[in-house]
Amino acid sequence: MEALAERLSHLDPEAGGALRVVMFYDTLMRRRVDIPALARASANLAECVVGVRLHGTGRVIRMGPDGRQAPAPEPPASTTAPITLDEEEIGTAWLERPGPPLPLDDLVLDRLAIAAAAVVERYGPARTTMADPALIELVISADSDEAARARALRLLGFAADLPIRVIAVRSPLPLDRVGALVCPARPVKAAPVADVGVILATTVDPARFPTGVRAGIGAGGSPDRSWWEARTALRFTTPNQPVVHYHDLGALALLAQVPRDAARDNADVTAIARVGGNPEDLDTLDAYCATGSLRRAADLLHLHHSSVARRLDQLGRTLGIELTEPTGLIRARLALTAWRLLDA
Repeated sequence: MEALAERLSHLDPEAGGALRVVMFYDTLMRRRVDIPALARASANLAECVVGVRLHGTGRVIRMGPDGRQAPAPEPPASTTAPITLDEEEIGTAWLERPGPPLPLDDLVLDRLAIAAAAVVERYGPARTTMADPALIELVISADSDEAARARALRLLGFAADLPIRVIAVRSPLPLDRVGALVCPARPVKAAPVADVGVILATTVDPARFPTGVRAGIGAGGSPDRSWWEARTALRFTTPNQPVVHYHDLGALALLAQVPRDAARDNADVTAIARVGGNPEDLDTLDAYCATGSLRRAADLLHLHHSSVARRLDQLGRTLGIELTEPTGLIRARLALTAWRLLDA
């Protein structure tokens, strides 16, 4: 190969240089170098600062051509390339060349990105968020035996002694993006299962769910139980409460076990269905049931409290429920929740 590169250099200097770049990275990969060594060697080859950032850890490595860490601050990159693994971007590589890019810069970055992905895959579970749906199903299925579940978790990169929390998600955004946002402390894995997105994680930050995403969060522990809890919690999500923890439902979770026919035949649920076609009435009732206070509901709806009071008075007559009484508020909230569960 070295002789071929030498001959090519005489015929076509750029082609010979390209072949030498490929050979250079092939050698590094055979030597099983780590990311810092890869960046250091690349900086020496490119004769400029080389940077590598892995999204999963947030770690940034910048090496200068002298083999030392490059000083801060980080200047704009002259050339960048994504680091991808299993068709998911897991990081970025870049060159910080002071002048214009050189002809082989793109090739150097391309080979660096390929080598970096190989290093990530070699030295631990893949840091990608998306996972094989079959493995996810093995983890969350109630029919899986413990040995199969443990093996699936191990293949997904979860330690055996860590409690797994399952999140059921409906999202217009890609699952890997949602998982990376709400589970900044890896590991986290995600996959679509049937019509629901499933995220497995050891920790979850509910405040980081993006707008438009609905999520039910199960408790940590047995993954199959957590999956059941997550699906149940997802059914209770609303526009005003898009993220629901199963343990926060308390006795309300029992409503999910009420047969649909029984709920549909209930007089209060039937009454809610009559006003369900009016978004204004539904929003008012939802805000009042969620807050339990006329004034807080008015704040939520951005209306004067007298306007909300008039709406609630009219709604109470339509529903046949005295909404300002504690018992009436409980009836309305239960009926509204049961009505929503019919289609959840």
